[in-house]
Amino acid sequence: MLKNKKSENSLSRETLQIKKRKKSTMAQNGSNTTVKLIGTWASPFALRAQVALHLKSVEHEYIEETDVLKAKSDLLIKSNPIHKKVPVLIHGDISICESLNIVQYVDESWPSDLSILPSLPSDRAFARFWAHFVDGKLFESIDAVAGAKDDAARMALAGNLMENLAALEEAFQKSSKGGDFFGGENIGFVDIAVGAIAGPISVIEAFSGVKFLRPDTTPGLLHWAEKFRAHEAVKPYMPTVAEFIEFAKKKFNV
Repeated sequence: MLKNKKSENSLSRETLQIKKRKKSTMAQNGSNTTVKLIGTWASPFALRAQVALHLKSVEHEYIEETDVLKAKSDLLIKSNPIHKKVPVLIHGDISICESLNIVQYVDESWPSDLSILPSLPSDRAFARFWAHFVDGKLFESIDAVAGAKDDAARMALAGNLMENLAALEEAFQKSSKGGDFFGGENIGFVDIAVGAIAGPISVIEAFSGVKFLRPDTTPGLLHWAEKFRAHEAVKPYMPTVAEFIEFAKKKFNV
């Protein structure tokens, strides 16, 4: 009887230790900590954070910056005092800024069967390279076309944008392996990064009359854009083309 009681006590201690470890893990990954996201509906960068949170099923409070073109809230300035831009993820008492940084943070803080970043180091390096390509060369060429003073200048700059889209098309064909997304059958880090260009591209296509995503030059990206917009983790947060255009008119006083 004493032996059985000792065994039961030992089992109880083991169960208690397991519960403590589980509680510690929950505290580390933030599952019991308040999560807030500051964004604005037209921001292609806030979209990235929203998609990541949706994919990882993270419960959070969304805080809309109501008139980001004219004024910024005290909460935004306090949470991102360096850049004062959305998105900002507030996790407990810490603030995480910059959209790609937020996506990686969400992926690492809420581990699940669905991983946003690939598991292999080589695939992760590939994903980060093309994400930085989007935020560097691709957005620079988009901004150049959007800021052109006249049609002649716009058409001259359009060539550089098309070259960058051609490079991205090649990356898609290589990484998708016949699937709908850069990650194959599932949305991954590169998809979320590239998704930020969907709105800006649609706006400059409307203003310039030039189609940058075409079946003859970027068939993979054209198919990808359709599937990305329709994905259940994207559709609730992605504005329509008409909404993007109206916002651009207001932003640039067109």
